[in-house]
Amino acid sequence: MRLGIIGSGMIVNDFLSNCKKIEGIEIVAITGTTSGIEKLKNIAEKYNIPEYYENIQDMLSLDYIDTVYIAVPNHLHFINCKLSLENNKHVICEKPFTSNLNELKELEVIASHKNLFLLEAVTTHYLPNTIELKKRLGEIGDIKIINMNYSQYSSRYNSFKEGIIQPAFDPSKSGGALMDLNIYNINLMVNLFGEPTEVKYYANITKDIDTSGVLILNYENFTAVCIGAKDCKAPTNTTIQGDKGFISIPTPANVLMGFKVEEAIEKGFVANDRTGVLDFNNNQHRMYYEFVEFERIIREKDYKKAKEILEISFITMDIQTKARLSANIVFDADK
Repeated sequence: MRLGIIGSGMIVNDFLSNCKKIEGIEIVAITGTTSGIEKLKNIAEKYNIPEYYENIQDMLSLDYIDTVYIAVPNHLHFINCKLSLENNKHVICEKPFTSNLNELKELEVIASHKNLFLLEAVTTHYLPNTIELKKRLGEIGDIKIINMNYSQYSSRYNSFKEGIIQPAFDPSKSGGALMDLNIYNINLMVNLFGEPTEVKYYANITKDIDTSGVLILNYENFTAVCIGAKDCKAPTNTTIQGDKGFISIPTPANVLMGFKVEEAIEKGFVANDRTGVLDFNNNQHRMYYEFVEFERIIREKDYKKAKEILEISFITMDIQTKARLSANIVFDADK
């Protein structure tokens, strides 16, 4: 994989700090949307990236780049994915893939026509902890209720209250709590349980954007409550409750640093901790495993696996779009 990067924010620095030495990945160039040439130059020098470009098209025109990693603000995902595909590059894009379902459908048509890979960078899917958790679900019996909470008081919220609208809270930039935080809860739910039968979103809306909200996902035999908040704090965790026990995850869904499997005893009022906290991630950064898998998929031309991953993205984007519109949250991309 000869990789070009579009973006220069914190997530790009996380990637370069933790994934640059993954076997099979050669980082060739970096560009950005509004970064400025000096910032790109500094990143390139810090991480020994051979080339940097102020103009995105200049990088995309390079024949020796086969894959592009896109990590830009939400509302710019679609256009940069589209440009990359049109320049015959495989695409790895940060979550949320696009602003709405229709944008993702358009990208899929282009990728399919050109036989290119279209992959969403959602760390949770590839973590060993997630893979093991999926295997252990049967131990807690029939699932009845799931509660997920990803609440993180935004460093931009005080400014937002004062009338300074930054992308994280801007409907024209595809912001909000659902897109920024609750999307991780949705992704994990879809990964573990597939598509729900019903979607409802109850949001706290200020200035046309959801600063927090409760998403209800109804499945055939259970209900999941997914909380995402940027305007308040709370313990961030997940509990999956079954009729024979429960699984608790004491971390946000996007890192899933461990989980416990507990058996209900004494008429369900006491839990017997059968496992302690299980952690199979081997102290690797959460981005490591996804890029190891992306490199393998592209190298081995594993279109079957890529299709499975993209289907999760489609369901997630469908849920997100339905949830937003049910709460009358409209992005510029929807118009």
